[in-house]
Amino acid sequence: MRDCVWKALILMSKSNAFKWRHYEPEIILLCVRWYLTYPLSYRQVAEMVNERGLDVHHTTIYRWVQQYAPELDKRCRPYLRSTNDSWRVDETYIKIKGKDRYLYRAVDSTGQTLDFLLTAKRDAVAAKRFLCKALKATHNQEPRVINVDKNAAYPKAIEQLKQKKELPKEVELRQNKYLNNRVEQDHRFIKRLVKPGMGFGSFNTARRTIKGYEIMNMLRKGQVRKVEKGAKISWLNFLLIRNPRKTVETPVGIC
Repeated sequence: MRDCVWKALILMSKSNAFKWRHYEPEIILLCVRWYLTYPLSYRQVAEMVNERGLDVHHTTIYRWVQQYAPELDKRCRPYLRSTNDSWRVDETYIKIKGKDRYLYRAVDSTGQTLDFLLTAKRDAVAAKRFLCKALKATHNQEPRVINVDKNAAYPKAIEQLKQKKELPKEVELRQNKYLNNRVEQDHRFIKRLVKPGMGFGSFNTARRTIKGYEIMNMLRKGQVRKVEKGAKISWLNFLLIRNPRKTVETPVGIC
């Protein structure tokens, strides 16, 4: 399984994904994966790497995350498994510069992530934007029922989508907080990662980082095709490898 990481990194190097980087690709990706998977701050990740004999500053890891988290999201999306037609939609707050911003998220009845969207406001316009994004995602089915809480913005947004024929009129809207327990429980996997950093310094920083959080959460749940649930390393082989004949030795002390 460890060979998958190094084969993936060789391919990314050839595709110039790590061009002009001072450190080896395997070191960069290891730091990015640690930060996006576990509730660690940038300083804690830097300390872990420094203990292994590498001189990496926490600001360097921050730049790596900002560069490669959106790239991981982009590479994963074409391989996501299909979800079902029972949607659970909710939003949670994220601190950005000390102010509340809103992360719209949706899962299906089995807990598989449908999509996510970070917005500055919590209103009908934001809800409509998020639903449009989820409807356009290739791995999502057209919803049969959409479960939401008592937020008044959702009925308005869904009615506008039906009037524009972007959403079938047969789609049922359920405003029942109890039915949304699954998505509310799913929020915790994202919130626990945000907590060590005590929020974000800018909207764009939050947007890029959350893309990484969400895609790693999807990988944890086994949403990527042909990748086993919980396989935190083997997914790299499936997403990035295009020449599986090449193998390299795994350096001691890295994995």
